[in-house]
Amino acid sequence: MLANLLFLLPVFFLFLHLLLRVGRALFSPLKDIPGPFWTRFTSLWYFSRVRGGQFEHENIKLHQQYGPIVRIAPNQYSISDISAIKTVYGTGSQFAKSAWYDGWKHPQQWTIFADRDIKRHADTRKRFTSLYSMSSLVHYEPFVDRCADIFVNRLGDFADSKKIFNLGHWFQCYAFDVIGNITFGERFGFLDRGDDIDGAIEAVHKVMVYSTLVGVYPEWHPRLFGLLSKFKWSGAGGRAYISQFVREKIRNHQKPDAEAPESLRTQDFLEKLILAHEKNPEKVTEYHLFIMGQSNVTAGSDTTAISLSSIMWHLLQNPDTLSKLVAEVDDFTAKGNGNITFKESQDMPYFQAVMKEALRMHSATGLPMWRVVPAGGAQIGDRFFHEGTIVGANTWVAHYDERVFPNPRTFQPERWLEAESEPDKLKEMNQMYMPFGLGSRTCLGKHISILEMSKLIPRLLREFEFTPLRNNWTTQNFWFVKPMDFEVQVKRRNTELLE
Repeated sequence: MLANLLFLLPVFFLFLHLLLRVGRALFSPLKDIPGPFWTRFTSLWYFSRVRGGQFEHENIKLHQQYGPIVRIAPNQYSISDISAIKTVYGTGSQFAKSAWYDGWKHPQQWTIFADRDIKRHADTRKRFTSLYSMSSLVHYEPFVDRCADIFVNRLGDFADSKKIFNLGHWFQCYAFDVIGNITFGERFGFLDRGDDIDGAIEAVHKVMVYSTLVGVYPEWHPRLFGLLSKFKWSGAGGRAYISQFVREKIRNHQKPDAEAPESLRTQDFLEKLILAHEKNPEKVTEYHLFIMGQSNVTAGSDTTAISLSSIMWHLLQNPDTLSKLVAEVDDFTAKGNGNITFKESQDMPYFQAVMKEALRMHSATGLPMWRVVPAGGAQIGDRFFHEGTIVGANTWVAHYDERVFPNPRTFQPERWLEAESEPDKLKEMNQMYMPFGLGSRTCLGKHISILEMSKLIPRLLREFEFTPLRNNWTTQNFWFVKPMDFEVQVKRRNTELLE
């Protein structure tokens, strides 16, 4: 009798759980919002699609099939129209990040990217936003130049040997070394041979996979993290490795000379933080040093490497556009005294349009940026969503909206230049353009990433000619949409003709 009861009890609770799910699906006020059938009852559909690594394309197709609001899971809805995006992500929005972001941090800690506390995030961002501002880039440009010099030398070696290589991988080596140089005042050394030093690149990748998938079922994250952290092959283990890596860098960082005039020193990011900590240890704590350093390493390499890959990929697939940009680069080079500075790059209209269009067509992030409807509910588009409902817009969906970007699959930098004569059109395009996020959660490192791209791309086009080895590339989307096989050959340009 007892054995039968022990068997029937879990069966009963499972049946009750399923009954509740069916009841919610049948009587929800949002039951008529369309989407794939199984999304009414379970998150497994979404989990399986995300696990496939191509959800950015599937998300676009879902909106083409079902319209501006699509059900993704029982309480999750993907949104796409401009008014909805402004409501959820606009300045002053009270839509907090969803529990999906919990997978991107230690269960007992908080980080600036994953922080779901709106007030704390705003306070932290206010403390450190100056370190990422346009005005701070003048301090970081020499760090970028040093890495660009080494990167160009590596490409010269490939040109001399006529070797085929994965340009996407080398862009990641460059981005990793730059963010190491900017953050800690020293390169990691990835550009020396292209090796994954201590498995750091692989560790970041594992973090992406783990965090992306566990975020679909965030309640499992605290239960899995402690166990999986013991295994280096796991994403949780990768996060533990990166945390230790950053702590080691902070511990070994050379103490800044407070007596040396600031104007005579090129300060790295950590040095600025340490000086701020010594000045006001309550405002800038040791934990702040850790989370800001960790954020730079985790997010500062993949995003920039993907964006660099996108720019070069689309240029190489569109020779006419490439020729126009090379002409602009050559013209600016002829006017200057060497490498194009970041300030000069801002005065290159075609280059700016190329960067913008490339990041529209292939943004680094490729999943909905999930937010929670605040207390009292909210009107989103033509629907009212009760508090606690999860909604989100995918950058790829916004960037491929045919109403805003006609022929969205065509690489057309000119669309941005032409729109300058139509202010309303340009405003609409900018409202839907969000490769670095929107509103108060816009990526803090946006300007650093733009600095890296602005310094490297003109230099590569000035000194080399690239030949892609395929017309299509393979990508993998675990939050970041990463190219896996961007193989090229390179040869030196005859720069004597430009002198």
